Amino acid sequence: MKSSTLPAVRIEPELRSELESVLTDAETISSFVERAVRDAVNYRRVQAEFLSRGEKAWQEVQRTGGSIPADEVFDRIEKRIEARRRQLLGTK
Repeated sequence: MKSSTLPAVRIEPELRSELESVLTDAETISSFVERAVRDAVNYRRVQAEFLSRGEKAWQEVQRTGGSIPADEVFDRIEKRIEARRRQLLGTK
């Protein structure tokens, strides 16, 4: 697949100076912008998937009228955390 370029973006000189000040030695403005775009695309994809799962779960709750109380969910999470902590510390 052939690569393409993003449109040029005008920014204030102060922002460009800030950007240049945070670049690593092996990093260019182009590589920084490419990484930022990739990260933003990934974030939005993950966010959309999260919202979709939430919407489906909400529809299921409305359809069935069933849900798990928050206290029960937190208790389950606490137990899993504690079990993992014990596993990592090698205790029972």
